[in-house]
Amino acid sequence: MKLTVFGATGGVGREIVRQALAEGHDVTAVVRDPARFAVTGERLEVYRADLSDPEALRAAVAGKDAVLSGLGARTRADAGVAAKLTRSVLAAMDAEGVRRLVVVSAAPLGPVPDGQSIIEKAVLPVINTLYKDIYADLRVMEDELAASATEWTSIRPPKLTNKPVTGRYRTVVGGTPPRGRTLARADVAHAMLAALADPATVKQAVGVAY
Repeated sequence: MKLTVFGATGGVGREIVRQALAEGHDVTAVVRDPARFAVTGERLEVYRADLSDPEALRAAVAGKDAVLSGLGARTRADAGVAAKLTRSVLAAMDAEGVRRLVVVSAAPLGPVPDGQSIIEKAVLPVINTLYKDIYADLRVMEDELAASATEWTSIRPPKLTNKPVTGRYRTVVGGTPPRGRTLARADVAHAMLAALADPATVKQAVGVAY
């Protein structure tokens, strides 16, 4: 497939690029600063662009089979960037007639699973309050997806780690895996690439966790 990856310098985005290249895909990695992007490969194109400008992104998505996005706030101070930048991606895709899009979101946007422990029930409100601005940003992003013409999928992982890819995790379309506390960024990328070939995930949010 011909893929475009946004947020390619981030932990999830970098893993998407690496795994997609390993699977034999042609990958265009969109970055603000190529100096911060160390991934290489014969099938890789590094595309420098201002992510806030949809017109600047059109060439990056033109003719592609799908787009994957690891865009999101890295700190609470960055809250707002997920919705803003995804809006630019959607506009560029619409202009070029590209439909398939997979993005990363977060587990707290999904329904609360059954079987939560007393500790989980006590900790969850604290986490939601601490990161409320980031989650609000992601909710706006998901609303933008739902209102778009894209065949979107939103992958919602819990707490992220930097462990190696396993390919062994649980997914719940439209829900949240019970007792799912962590997921490696590498496995988030794995789940996002897997979603491309799964029609059951189209226009759906998917909870993922170990």
